[in-house]
Amino acid sequence: MARRPWGVGIPLGCLLLLLSLARGAPRERSQDDLHLDICATCHEHATCSKIGRMSVCMCKYGFVGNGRTHCIDKDECQFGTSVVCGNHTSCHNTLGGFYCICLEGYRATNNNKTFIPNDGTFCTDIDECEVSSRCRRGGRCVNTRGSYECYCMDGYLPKGGPEPFHPTRDATSCTEIDCGTPPEIPGGYIIGNYTSRLGSQVHYACKEGFFSDSEDTVSSCTAVGTWESPKLNCQEIIIEINEVSVFNNTCVRWQINPGRIDSRIEYVIYIKGQRLDPLESGHEETVNLTTESRTPEVCLDLYQGTNYTVNISTAPPRRSVPAVIELQTAGDDLLEDDGIFNISIFNEVCLKLNRHSRKVGSEQVYQFKVLGRRRYLNNFYHATSFNFTTREQTAVVCLDLYPATDYTVNVTLLGSPEWPSVQTTVTTAPAVKQTISNISIFNETCLRWRSMKTADIEEMYLVHIWGQRWYQQAFAQEMIFNITASSQTPETCLDLSPGTNYSVSIQALSSELPVVISLTTQITEPPLPEVDFFTVHGGPLPHLRLKKATEKNGPISSYQVLVLPLALQSTFACDSEEAASFFSKASEASGYVTAELLAKDIPDDAMEISIGDRLYYGKYYNAPLKTGHDYCIILRITSEWDEVRRSTCAVWAHVKGSSLTLLLPQMVGVGLGSMAVVIVLAFLSFSAV
Repeated sequence: MARRPWGVGIPLGCLLLLLSLARGAPRERSQDDLHLDICATCHEHATCSKIGRMSVCMCKYGFVGNGRTHCIDKDECQFGTSVVCGNHTSCHNTLGGFYCICLEGYRATNNNKTFIPNDGTFCTDIDECEVSSRCRRGGRCVNTRGSYECYCMDGYLPKGGPEPFHPTRDATSCTEIDCGTPPEIPGGYIIGNYTSRLGSQVHYACKEGFFSDSEDTVSSCTAVGTWESPKLNCQEIIIEINEVSVFNNTCVRWQINPGRIDSRIEYVIYIKGQRLDPLESGHEETVNLTTESRTPEVCLDLYQGTNYTVNISTAPPRRSVPAVIELQTAGDDLLEDDGIFNISIFNEVCLKLNRHSRKVGSEQVYQFKVLGRRRYLNNFYHATSFNFTTREQTAVVCLDLYPATDYTVNVTLLGSPEWPSVQTTVTTAPAVKQTISNISIFNETCLRWRSMKTADIEEMYLVHIWGQRWYQQAFAQEMIFNITASSQTPETCLDLSPGTNYSVSIQALSSELPVVISLTTQITEPPLPEVDFFTVHGGPLPHLRLKKATEKNGPISSYQVLVLPLALQSTFACDSEEAASFFSKASEASGYVTAELLAKDIPDDAMEISIGDRLYYGKYYNAPLKTGHDYCIILRITSEWDEVRRSTCAVWAHVKGSSLTLLLPQMVGVGLGSMAVVIVLAFLSFSAV
């Protein structure tokens, strides 16, 4: 084959270039001279490298361009701060490079202000509460992710702003609780000195001339900055004149309430008599009696055959409720008893029986039949009967009745030919004293208490339940219902929501006072994660969509993404805390946590996660999957509250025969760049021959 002349097939432009170079320089030049000529044309942000026999200008790291005419700074931050620097950071581009800074409330794990995350450095939360007095006087510091919150300590109340508060943002201050001046009690006074701080107590006593049946004489300064309402009820002593009776036809005897007065008392006995014969004049007289006796008595000078009304009271300055009794003195011819009588209510549970008979001193027997019902109970009955014998014209009969009950009282005069009867109704008030005691909680949501009522008597209880959650402001649960029980130790189990603080009030309907108790239910497992399951066979993993779960069973703390060998799926325990980070020694054999996100960082409309994106999520590194391995991707939701931890898990994806396809775009870019360099080098080499 004929040999082709030199230069045939070479482009005309190349020949001209070679000719011009030949004219301007000596024919014989060293390789070093050529290298220096090319290097002199490199851009200021480029370096000159010798590859084989050729010299090439290449932009320095952090710059992009052709190496000669331009090398432009590469903005590494354009890919996104979280991608380049990780979570809780800000990215700052520089000429030929970049650096990262942790956001306020976080610090770099290498303890430097700036860093480049090529050595695994990431931003971790700063515990601001390590600095004392962070929340000012009376404040308690609680660390949070990237910040902190302040609460007022026990004995202090927030003033001037919200709680929790931040001292650099809110005007809230914690002021020591001061209940101020204790309440006054009519007829009472405070014993000794006191303070108005939380927990301080004042002791009350009744003034002279007053008394109280209550033994509770203490009021305490409460956590809301107010004094408890004093239960001491000081009442002025009023002498009660009871059990007035007639003896020896014209003598009167009575009793006064015991334990009240220890001195002499002057009584005024006013008598007014009306003769049976209307033509005869009446009898009106006042008699005074002074005595220390608890059962005074006086014999009166009365006319025969006369109906008398006797009014007994104390002389001033003493006070008393006057007692009135009617009597009839005997005449020459005693009249027969007509059997007429009536009854009236006296002191709620006592009845006054008034005889209309003109016969003095005759003994009569009355039969009392008492039947009680409660409107709110179908099976409640209180029935009793007894006979009452008296010679008095006016007698008082007190009944042993239950509180909050409607009674019908039927009184019949026995022995009379007509057996006359009188009926009345009595409604008793609810008991003032507490009828529920020793209330306790069992099985977390069940209550048991002791009732002070009579055994085997049915009682109805009003139960009022109010539930709230500190972590879910919109949550509120209220239930009101009745339960009926005849046991003296009733029990009830409540249908309560998990992870909730409750206030429970129980009140017997026969009592005025409820009992209030607080209880807290434990959290249960959070709802199962809502995931779209994928199976991948050697191809790229799709973006996994993480949906925010509802806090129906307790506060959700975190979401974790776990990578397990597929063979371990059947033995994996969701509540296990053994899964470690990717860099632990056991990660390949037993799996690892590849990402952890706090619940507050999950948006309401979900977010996407790519397995193997080489970023840090929390303290965990999201490592690429190894080629050819089979994996199980699991999403775990965790709730933590009151030292209780609960978790639920869902299988998110199966990856079989995993590949590095996630890195394909980067590898393609690097390959194309390498091919371009090879082409340029070949051209320059060819030109230099």
